[in-house]
Amino acid sequence: MRLFVDAHTFDKEFQGTRTFLKGIYTEVMQQRPDIELFFASRDIKTLQDEFGQKQGVTYLQYQFKNSFSRMFVEIPRMLKKHKIDVAHFQYIAPWRRHCKYIVTTHDILFNDFPKEFSFLFRVSRNFIFRRSIMRADIKTTVSNYSVERIAHHYGLDKNCMHVIPNGVSEKFFEPFNKSGAQQHILSHYGIGKFILYVSRIEPRKNNAGLLKAFLSGNLAKQGIWLVFIGKTSIESKGLEALVLKMTEEEKEHFRHIEQVDDNELLKFYQAASLFVYPSKAEGFGIPPLEAGALNVPVMCSNKTAMQEYSFFGSGLFSPDNETELAEKIPEFLAGRLKNGDSGVSEIIRVKYNWANSARKLISLLDI
Repeated sequence: MRLFVDAHTFDKEFQGTRTFLKGIYTEVMQQRPDIELFFASRDIKTLQDEFGQKQGVTYLQYQFKNSFSRMFVEIPRMLKKHKIDVAHFQYIAPWRRHCKYIVTTHDILFNDFPKEFSFLFRVSRNFIFRRSIMRADIKTTVSNYSVERIAHHYGLDKNCMHVIPNGVSEKFFEPFNKSGAQQHILSHYGIGKFILYVSRIEPRKNNAGLLKAFLSGNLAKQGIWLVFIGKTSIESKGLEALVLKMTEEEKEHFRHIEQVDDNELLKFYQAASLFVYPSKAEGFGIPPLEAGALNVPVMCSNKTAMQEYSFFGSGLFSPDNETELAEKIPEFLAGRLKNGDSGVSEIIRVKYNWANSARKLISLLDI
């Protein structure tokens, strides 16, 4: 079998689709070395760094930056030239079928949260996403929540969709020296005890709500830092307004780091005193699972796909309730509140692992 993977997401900032492809196809290579894989992106070097040089793996370089040019011209040529049997796309697939298509639609949050996205974004994505998934031979998504919402908005039978959840890399379950990680962050970044948030900066991610809770608790005066790691993909005016009003002491204890490499990111996770994920809307939500796998205390929104994370116990909160978030943070930092189950890490390992997700994807290839 010759399987093409549209991997243009590796040309952009870190996001869920990139994590999904890295995790699942790393496992597919191990479980089914007989499948010939063809990864395509503009940044071939990044692909090679992520997946390595292996027999049966070919890297194809896109020449076009424009997604429509890739979909209408470049990808069809590649599929024909390399005699591809199955092609896997995230959200958007070519309109004409040149082989069997798998389309993974991670979410369509812009339909349920229209105020968080521009009108043009919503209209264009709805048209393209709906057409792509409707014409796909194999329709997949990453959570039960996304199945429900995609079926609702696009009029699909839920039974025709397959859930292939994201997983958590094994490196997050390995033993580590927390004090060593904290010393690393202190010596390299000048950050002491800190609260961590990892993901993009967007209004729906509720970064402003987390910063507001941090400020209302006067945590900077207690020598506590708040660290955001992630690029700004949609301007958050509420967050910017809060930053402008901060005192010098508060500014010194707030860090926004757009991107770090995987090893440094792992160090930040390991060193964190508390991980907070206040997002109002997610098709899945990987970062709180990564923190939980490391046994870092986690506070996580209980909305959308994150409703399934009941194992976080008292760490779940409503992002619409500013008081609840502000009150719980000091309780977690002091150890008076904890995640509900002492076996959170093991629950995450069993429920969200890439080996199982890869097996599910492989089982669908012959449908």
